[in-house]
Amino acid sequence: MRRAGARVSAIVAGVTVLLVTALSAPAAVAAPVDVVPHEVTPPDPARAAEYWLDDYGVRTAWQTTRGAGATIAVIDTGIARGPVEFNGAVVGGKDFSGTGSSDGRKPVGAVDSNHGSWVASLAASRGTGADTGMIGVAPEASLLSASIGFGAAASVPFVEQVAQAMRWAVDNGADVINLSFTTNTLTWDSSWDDAFLYAYQHDVVVVVAAGNKGSGTDEVGAPATIPGVLTVAGVDRSGQASVEASTQGITIGVSAPSEELLGVSADGQLVIWEGTSGAAPLVAGIAALVRSAHPELDAANVINRIIRTARPAPGQTAVPGPLYGYGLIDAAAAVNGSVSSVSANPMGSLEDWVRLYRRAQAPSAPQPTATPVVIPQLPDAAPPTKPQSPLLPTRDTLIYGTVPLVGGTVAAIMIALGVTAAARRIRSTRAPRASSR
Repeated sequence: MRRAGARVSAIVAGVTVLLVTALSAPAAVAAPVDVVPHEVTPPDPARAAEYWLDDYGVRTAWQTTRGAGATIAVIDTGIARGPVEFNGAVVGGKDFSGTGSSDGRKPVGAVDSNHGSWVASLAASRGTGADTGMIGVAPEASLLSASIGFGAAASVPFVEQVAQAMRWAVDNGADVINLSFTTNTLTWDSSWDDAFLYAYQHDVVVVVAAGNKGSGTDEVGAPATIPGVLTVAGVDRSGQASVEASTQGITIGVSAPSEELLGVSADGQLVIWEGTSGAAPLVAGIAALVRSAHPELDAANVINRIIRTARPAPGQTAVPGPLYGYGLIDAAAAVNGSVSSVSANPMGSLEDWVRLYRRAQAPSAPQPTATPVVIPQLPDAAPPTKPQSPLLPTRDTLIYGTVPLVGGTVAAIMIALGVTAAARRIRSTRAPRASSR
């Protein structure tokens, strides 16, 4: 996993200086005078330092395949051009940081510029000879170099770099994508949904590092939390969970060595380093071996073979568990073992996760599907009248209010006067006459 600064235990002009002193000198053997003593060629110190080749079944897997035909995309700080260990290995590259070279081979960053070369050398370096120099887990697999920058080493936002690099790697033939970095957060930008789904939909195995406790990470972070990726935890030489170089979490798939690792730097020098940044490409190399040996398998079944053939770590009680996942990698068993097929990725479905957890996001505006209705033009409105005082009568109030009211009132008065006059006449005709005596 990418650290603020990779922990380099030693940087030497040649690994011989570091390792030969650890080899015991052969004991003197008495021999007859007429017998020429047999000269024993000491093992190459770089190969001798790669303990994972024997301890984790890599050399045995090579009897079946060395990764020919498979392509691993390393999305990191760039695979350097100079080291002979990469001669013939890198078949394509591109920069996504905005600060690298167009072919993705210029190391990006001041502190972590060698990181991409270290990662690539563990996955598929060629060595310096038939039995000399550092060799990767899948030494005949091809490499793609997608250079990205961390922090100030890039002019493009990090999430955009990763999303673009993922799509480019898929479009350029990657069978396996290696991501040796963490964001130290459980969640991820929604742009990664589409990028990772694009990889899954094109049958690509995505291998990611779990993270390092030594850099302040206590639990796995994205992209190790994204469903469908094969997350790799780290162990020490004894197979125990690394104290400094591994986090823990329920998304861990398998464990691989993360301590006393070798790496080829951009200038061709070898270093000893640690971190799940190195554990991940060991598993990416195994994925390439499986894809080479079993080209008929889809990505889900490649992952399934790797996790189902893992062996329990010493003292491991839960399988899978938050420390080791399904256990320690076994390259030979992954390549040659008998494993039942699966119909879905055993590390989960990102598509289902998106459907469940992104559903609250506002949908895009609906597009019209019907022909618009044309409304006829309305007649022109009547011209406005000159405003006047509400206390003065208008034409309408005279016609419909004042005139009828006056007419009705006059008629009523006339009727009332007529009735009154008639009443007076009646009373006068009925006036009593004086009686005669």
